[in-house]
Amino acid sequence: MTTAGDIMHRGAQWIPAHETLDRAAQLMRELNVGALPISDENERLCGILTDRDIVVGCVAMGHDPAKVTAGEMAQGTPRWIESSADVSEVLVEMKDHQIRRLPVIENKRLVGMISEADLAQHLTEDQIASWAESVYARTTRRGTPPPRRAPSRRGCATARAAGVRASRCAGSSGTGPDR
Repeated sequence: MTTAGDIMHRGAQWIPAHETLDRAAQLMRELNVGALPISDENERLCGILTDRDIVVGCVAMGHDPAKVTAGEMAQGTPRWIESSADVSEVLVEMKDHQIRRLPVIENKRLVGMISEADLAQHLTEDQIASWAESVYARTTRRGTPPPRRAPSRRGCATARAAGVRASRCAGSSGTGPDR
């Protein structure tokens, strides 16, 4: 049985809720990540902060990232999974909540993070395609899927995972990782 602990990226770090967004951005740069779990004063998960959250939810709104805290950006119920959970449980959690990153907890402590890249490295093509289809599924106001468009070069890996032919990806040979 493949577990969350087997496929996660080890070494994930918290950003304390009281830290400012500029410090969070610096930590993301240092760790080369696009998301950080947010912890409360008891080191319990209270949210996840993404680089996009900082840009769209703070900077684009005219706020100063040096004055807004990570905790102020935490919204909704945080999702996580135990390191001993089967990979099928990971996929269900991510599909059901349409999330792309999932903190992994062991003995009430953060031990890792599962991202799209981790899934791509450890799952079968069918598992990845099913996951991508459900997480990236959108509907129009009428409840029907929007018309399909050719993916951008940046979205080629996801497009391949969802079953879109690599030839539709601009500049992609379909043979290697898209960077």
